[in-house]
Order: sequence, then structure tokens, then C-alpha cells
Amino acid sequence: MASLKSNGSTTSGPQEPSSDAKDDDRSELCPGFKDVDAFVKYGLGAVLSATKASAGLPQAGDEYDFYRSFSGFQEFCESQGDKLLHCMSQIMRHHGCRSHMRDCNKLTGQEERLDLVVDSNDVILERVGILLDEADGVNRSQQPVMPAGFQPPKIVVSSWNRKGSGSGSRSEMFRLLHAKNVARPQLKFKEKVDNSNTPFIPKIFIKPNAIKSLPSYFTNKQIRKERPEDLDVPAALADFIHQQRIQEHVEDMFVHPYQYELDHLTVPESLLSKPEPHMYKPMAETKCSFIDTLEDLVALNEKLCKLSEFAVDLEHHSYRSFLGITCLMQISTREEDFIIDTLELRSEMYILNEALADPAIVKVFHGADSDVEWLQRDFGLYVVRLFDTHQASRALNLARHSLDHLLTHFCSVTSDKRYQLADWRIRPLPQEMLQYARSDTHYLLYIYDCMRAQLLDFNHGQHSLLQTVWNKSRDISLKKYMKPIYTEESYLELQRKQKRCFNTQQLTAFRLLFAWRDKLGRQEDESTGYVLPTHMMIKISEELPKEPQGIIACCNPVPPLVRQQVNELHLLVQQAREMPLLKVRKNGCWQWRFRVTLFGPHDTSRVSESDFHPLSPTGKLDTYLFFYLLNISEPEVSKDQEPLPLAKMKARRIIESFENPFRMYLPSSDMHVNKNAKFDPSSKIFEISKRWKLQGVEQQQKELEAKRKAKEEAKEHAKKVESAKGSGKKRERVASEVGESTPKPRKKVMKTAEKTQKTEPPPQDSFKPFDYSQSDLKVFAGAKSKDNTQFDPNRQAHDFKKKVFKIPKGQKSNSGTGGRSMSYLAGKSDRGFRHNWPKR
Repeated sequence: MASLKSNGSTTSGPQEPSSDAKDDDRSELCPGFKDVDAFVKYGLGAVLSATKASAGLPQAGDEYDFYRSFSGFQEFCESQGDKLLHCMSQIMRHHGCRSHMRDCNKLTGQEERLDLVVDSNDVILERVGILLDEADGVNRSQQPVMPAGFQPPKIVVSSWNRKGSGSGSRSEMFRLLHAKNVARPQLKFKEKVDNSNTPFIPKIFIKPNAIKSLPSYFTNKQIRKERPEDLDVPAALADFIHQQRIQEHVEDMFVHPYQYELDHLTVPESLLSKPEPHMYKPMAETKCSFIDTLEDLVALNEKLCKLSEFAVDLEHHSYRSFLGITCLMQISTREEDFIIDTLELRSEMYILNEALADPAIVKVFHGADSDVEWLQRDFGLYVVRLFDTHQASRALNLARHSLDHLLTHFCSVTSDKRYQLADWRIRPLPQEMLQYARSDTHYLLYIYDCMRAQLLDFNHGQHSLLQTVWNKSRDISLKKYMKPIYTEESYLELQRKQKRCFNTQQLTAFRLLFAWRDKLGRQEDESTGYVLPTHMMIKISEELPKEPQGIIACCNPVPPLVRQQVNELHLLVQQAREMPLLKVRKNGCWQWRFRVTLFGPHDTSRVSESDFHPLSPTGKLDTYLFFYLLNISEPEVSKDQEPLPLAKMKARRIIESFENPFRMYLPSSDMHVNKNAKFDPSSKIFEISKRWKLQGVEQQQKELEAKRKAKEEAKEHAKKVESAKGSGKKRERVASEVGESTPKPRKKVMKTAEKTQKTEPPPQDSFKPFDYSQSDLKVFAGAKSKDNTQFDPNRQAHDFKKKVFKIPKGQKSNSGTGGRSMSYLAGKSDRGFRHNWPKR
């Protein structure tokens, strides 16, 4: 039993330390090391010992070569090298680097291994740096990996989405509130949107508050549904065909339905008197109703008909529709605000015509130019008795005319414009967007009262300024909506606005792309900016890509319809590239004129001949004929002339490309002049042309006579020269005497003798050198002959002083050393001449 106990005690003894060892293993960083410090300490010691051991190895050179000669040392080095390479390969494989350290070529193995080590060190040290940063709390935030084609939303930086939060603090930025997957409201419309390329016809069929009744065409619109033969034709074209079929008048088809009422509208005295501004209620205390049913719309119309004024505003969307959509209507009274869902009640909005067309009720708008057209286009609504606060702001000469400035100026309210460019098709609308839409009309009636009072005070109580604002507002009510109509020259207007100059190929591409964009936009009911923005269309027209990928590269971001129709666009670009590359002459004036920065409409220094308009019949005919007949005398090339070579034709084209700067003063060549008048003796043209022709003939005769005289004079001069040569030969035969005192004739004789010697050809049989003993050296010595030609230095200096030289006054005697030209006259200097040379 004791033995068993002892055995049990002995077995139980080691069990306790084994459990402690397991706990220690669990708490250790790695086997054999409790913490990081122990591991680092051991690692540094191992590295230090390895460094010391490597220093004890034989150095490269003679010592290493000596040890290398022993086979034992060589085997030891190879085995240790393989172990080191294997260890390095495992470390590289652990870090995900290339680890083929032992499979390298024998010739380039060392360089390859060095490259692997360098690359691995870079990767390992980079990871070490990242881990150290994370240990210090520095996290390197990296962008997440996004799928191809993903484009994160960008913050649009401009004035409307920047809200200042006070001085000294940074401004707050806002984003556009938009929905990516909004159901197209056009699909729910009872009446399909008419995007056809036909004029717009008013939608009104009931005319409340009418003085002049509505034409029968608008009241009988239901008959159109009973004509099955015109179902596939656009509405405007079908009505026009039907009216031509039944021979009815069509002048009332496109007129303003309330033209007569607005022309005879007068402003009562109550609206021209100074009002007392009625203070608005706070928005928190004012009731706001959202109307999206027909019953609520009818009730609203009954309330509005009992009022004397109310404010109106609209919210519009134009990016995902060809013509645009009115998405929301805001109406505010003195006591209540209303927001109407016009997408849901689009076909029933005509009910509000009873209140909007009532001349006894004032409708207050701000900037109603577009609102009036949108009401006509989408709902058939017309406004009578309109007051535009924008026109009143201009009449008062305020600093700015925006609604934001009016709210700040009159109500001390800062408007929030973060939702100005929001997508108003969103349903249901967020509460923030509803508040923004409500604020546009809530304060407008109070601003209307204040501006009426200021208009009267500004004009010292007179009604003229206020009456002007009422008249301008009435003119805005008379505006009619005009549908955009595509024509073959519509692209020229856009090109003029962009101020670009294209060649024939680029202009053709621009025209084809413009037509494709307009056609696809009408078919898909998308705006031209959504189908293909203008700057992208210009980029494609300028580059003319040869491949579809080039078209995609010109668009950033790529519009969806362009990606779908890229092959069709490629065919259009290819069609444009097949056009001959010529300089565009059509409308060439404005194509390049606007490229000039300092352009003036009356500056004719850059205007070519073709830019001048023909003269009017009351202009100066003689001046025009003068310049016109200057061009008559220009030689014309006959049709029977042989064609010029290619080089000459190219040279002629280059010469013709240079324009005469004085041609701009000539009138246009397009002006018609009757050809029979040139041959009619009684006409002024014949008289002037005959006069110029006679002057031309006289001028030609004078030139011919001058040429003939010049030829005769040249012949006479040639005869004189020949006779002079003959006389010179005769004078050569007479030898001149030695004692003549004048040297000039002897010079002439010598020159003529030299000429005769030059003219006589030398004998070709044998060469005879010139005998200088027979030459006349007295010509160089002067007139007086010397008694003794022997060299005597004393006598030479004495005689040189006694020589008499007559030097003219104002000249210096040139007695310096150096040779002189033989053309100098004898007697001026005796130094250097042959008669003073010593005899050998």
C-alpha cells in the first residue's frame, strides 16, 4: 500500500508541473520565448554571432583560393551554401515572394539570386513598416476595391450648395439629392407625351372667364379620336391634314387662347394704390396641405376663386425628358400653403384655369418666364393678371434680382438652396424637399405688398413705374410655348454658340451627330444632354475616331445610350471621314470671326471680299462700276488651253490661296450686272467700259513704242562701241614719242595695247616668254629722264630732298614705306620704282 501511495505520490507530483507547463505554453509568444522582448533579444544575439562567424571566414582572394583547393573545405562550403539557400527560400515562400534560389542558371545564377534577395527585402520591409504603424495606432486607410465602371458620387462645388456657417468657420457643403432608380412618370400619363417634330398646339379645350369664345378647333378636340385614318400621325400634323381636308381656316390653331383678354386688360385703381403690407405668418404656425387627389384639387380651386391674390411657383425636371416635366406646383395664400403633385394630377390640372385666368385675382410669381410656358405645355393653364416680382426688382434697381436676395432684403430670411437641383420626380418626397418647395411661395405675398409700396415711393407717389411693372408682367403672360423643331440647319446655331471652327469632315460629323442625338432623344423621351452632351459631341467631331473604342474614349463618363449605339455612331463618323477635306466657305465669316478676341462688328480689317453684302439700289453706281470694271480687264483662261502639269497646278493653287489685302475694299462679286448693258452704246456701263478699254489700248501702244525706242537706242550704242574699238586699233599703230610730258594719253595707249594683246590669240606652236628689256619703262619714271642710273646712297638722299613735288593743298605726302600699286601716277613717289633699284 505504501508503495502504491509512493507511486501515486510520485505520479501525482509530475502531473502538476505538466499542467503549469501547458499554461506557460499557451501564454508564450512562440515556442521557447515568453514575450517579444525575449524573442528580439535572442534574434539579435543570433545575428551578432552569425556576423562574427562570417568575419572569421577566409577572405576572397588568394586566401580563399588556397583553402578552396582542399576537397574537405570545398564540400563543407557547398553543403553550408545549400542549407543557407534552402533557408532563404523558405523565408521568401512564407512572405509570398519568388523563392527559386536553387534553380538558377550557372552563368547568371549569382545575379538572379541577388535580384530575388533585393525584391524579397523590399516586400518584407514594407510589411514591417505597415505593422509598426498599426502598432503605433496609425492606420493606413486604403480605398476599397470597386467593380469596373463604378463612379462614386462627386460633390458639386458652386454657389448654390455652399452654406456659410459664420465668419471664421468653414462653409458647409451639400450634395445633390437624386434617386438612381426612379420610375419614369411618363409611363403613367394618360396622354402620351408628343415629342414629334411638329409645332405645339395648345391643350386647352375649356376657356373660363372668357370675353372672346374659344375657337371651334379647341372645343372639338374629341373628334380627333373618331378619325381612325389619322391615328398614326402626330396630333398637330393630323389636325392640320384634317383641316385641309374639310377646308377650314387654320389661323386660330396656334394663337394664344387669351390673347384678346390680355390685350384689353386694364389695371384697377385698387392695384395702383399704396398698400399696407400684410405680415406673413411663421411657417410653423401655417397649415400646409399636400394635394394628390381630384377631390382635393377641386376643393383647392374653390378656395382660390374666393381670394384676391395668391402666390404660385413650379418645380421642373428636364434631364430625363426631351421636353421637360413639371413635377410640383406650390400655391400659398395669406393663411395656408398648398403643394400639388402634378405628376399624379397631370390630366386634371386644367381645373385650376378657373382661378388662374380670373382677372380679378392677382397671381404673384417670381421669374415667371419659364413657368408660364411650362403651364401651357403640360396642363393647358394660362395666367391672367400676373405680377412678377423679378420685374419689380429690376424696376427698383436692387443689387440682385433673385428670390434669395428678396427673402433676405424684405423678410430677413436665409433660404436653403441645397435642393434647388434635386430630382423632383422622387415619390414620396422627403420632408426637407417639401419645406424647401413651401418656402418659395410662403413669403411671396408679403414681398408683393412691400414692392408695390416701394414702387410708388420710388416714383414720388406716381403710378407710372408700378404701371410699367404690370405691363411687363402682362407681356410675360402673353408668351407662348414653342416646341423645339429640328431643321437641317439647326446644328449651325449650336456651333455658333460654341464658337468652334470645323473643316468639312468635322462639320459633317457634327451635323450627323446632332441629328442622331435629336432623333434618339425624341424616340426615348430623353434630353439631348442625357443622350450625348454637347462637349462630348464636339470632342468626337474634332477627333473623328477611327474605331468605336475611340468614341468611348472621347466620353467621360460614357452616356448609356452612347454605349448602346456606339456602332451606329462609328458608322456616322466613318461617313464624315469620307468627305473631301476642304476649307469651309459657307458661313465662313462667323466660323472664324468669333475666334478673334478683340472683334468689333464695324472692323473691316479682317473682312474678306465675300463678306460684303451687295450694294443697295440707292448706292453709288459709278463707284461700284469702277471697281467692277477693274475685274473685267483681268485675263481669262481659254477653255481650249491644254491642262497644266501637276506641279504648275499645285503652284497656282498656292498662289491663289494668298489673298490681296486690298480686295476687301472691292464690292461683292455676287452682285448682278446685265451683260447686255456692256454692249449697249446708250448705257453708262458701256461708256465707262469703253473708256477704260480705250485707255488700256493707249497704254499698250505707249508701252510698245517705248520698247521699240529702247531697242533702237541699244543698237546705236552697240554701233558706237564697235566704232570706238576700231579707232583704238588704228591709234595703236602710231607709236608715242618718249619725250611727251603728259602721262594720261600714254596710259590710254598702254591700256589699248593691253586690250589688243589680250584679243590676239597666242600662238599654240611654241611658248615665247615676255622680254622685259623691250618694255617702255619711261612710263613709270615720269617725263624727265635720269642722267645716271647707278645706285649712290648719298646722292639718292640728296637728290630726293631736291626733288620738287607739287602737293595740292589739303593733301598729305605719302612717303611711308611699303609697296604701292602700279596704277599710281609717276611723280608722286620715287621709292620702290625700278629706276631706283641697284644694279646687280
